[in-house]
Amino acid sequence: MSRTVLITGATGTVSTALTKTLEGADVDLRALVREGTGTDDLRKRGAEVFVGDLDDARSLPPAFEGVQDVWLLTPNGPRAPENNMNAVWAARRAGVERVVRLSAVGAAHDAPNRSGRLHALSDRETERSGMRWTILRPLWFMQNLLNEAGDISATGTFSLNMASARLSMIDVGDVAECAARVLLDAPDRHHGETYTLTGPRSVTFGEVADHLSRALGRPVTYLPVSDDAKRGALLGYGVPEWIVDMLEEYAWAYASGWGDFTTDTVAKLLGHPPRDIADFVRDHITTFAPDAEG
Repeated sequence: MSRTVLITGATGTVSTALTKTLEGADVDLRALVREGTGTDDLRKRGAEVFVGDLDDARSLPPAFEGVQDVWLLTPNGPRAPENNMNAVWAARRAGVERVVRLSAVGAAHDAPNRSGRLHALSDRETERSGMRWTILRPLWFMQNLLNEAGDISATGTFSLNMASARLSMIDVGDVAECAARVLLDAPDRHHGETYTLTGPRSVTFGEVADHLSRALGRPVTYLPVSDDAKRGALLGYGVPEWIVDMLEEYAWAYASGWGDFTTDTVAKLLGHPPRDIADFVRDHITTFAPDAEG
């Protein structure tokens, strides 16, 4: 009998990729969204859409009723532990059997960033929930580079406040495939496991620029900038100050070597190595290309 899987944060980058990965699998998909508009793709992929908000515990019971497995993704923000608490409470009351939670690399009480410390609180709550649980902790997403695509296309440059950081960034598609593997396996198979997910090798942003240059056939340059310069740019785009502060803390950590390591977890879960930065650049080359050539 098919299990019912509830995808929270269903319109986000990772959850969207997960929904695509699970399409056609022997599961009944549900999607939890904050509002009912813009959900046509979810419905086309066979997901039953429920409107609810992790900020509001009273809105959650209908989505969780009859669910066996929950993919738990909470928004980044100061209320993340409350959001996780609301979801875990709704899951327990509904008799959910398993929670697969998206955490963050290095989540711990002494993490060098607020996101890691908040994730650690939610990880611990999930572990003690009484349900089966698995926690995924991915490193920096390759898809974050798409935020720089406009500058790369227009000027052949991109700017980050990460100095000469070297990190094993991972493709979101690999994170989604790992989540799907866990959800499709028997509930006991991955119970109690915390999986740290990385790409196949550590690279610098200068090396990313080299890959882009070769793929585009034109020079692309990485320009390290100060924290103040990046902060001003992000605030100018309307990014909330709390998120800007969080990103700055991650930048400090990565610049200090915090992300310069790899694991073989993706390969063990999927039976093949994770995507390389060269694969990512090739797959998204039209996004980075100048408008006249895109």
